Amino acid sequence: MKNNETLITAEGLEELKKELEELKLVKRKEISEKIKTALAFGDISENAEYDEAKNEQANVESRIAKLEYMIKNAKVIEEVKEKGVVTIGSKVRVKDLEFDEEMEYTIVGSAEADPFKGKISNVSPLGKALLNKKIGEIIEVASPTGDMIKYQILTV
Repeated sequence: MKNNETLITAEGLEELKKELEELKLVKRKEISEKIKTALAFGDISENAEYDEAKNEQANVESRIAKLEYMIKNAKVIEEVKEKGVVTIGSKVRVKDLEFDEEMEYTIVGSAEADPFKGKISNVSPLGKALLNKKIGEIIEVASPTGDMIKYQILTV
């Protein structure tokens, strides 16, 4: 993998493209209107609405630049080639052996990681530990507190 490549699933790439389009076509216009309205209040030196709109504009432009870079350097993750082996793009069901709790994750590139949606990065501690492992294997992962957590891979 090249340093500037963004590993991403085809679905994740489409989501980035949709977000970019939304920011360029909708958000930019909304912010432009906020700035025009704030300028109508007169003196901008003490105009909180103007400052807020300009800050929002800077954030949106920064996000647009980041999205364009990620899309330009996107490397779409290929479909899983070997059944039963965890790779980027795999959906993995694991069991926390200490708490006897099952969880399901999809291993994705860091650009589309979202733990709240069950998408973990291939460079996260758990994602990295799962890569290239097979059904039935037990892995150990350090928790943020430093404790080791054991997981068993149930399905891939």
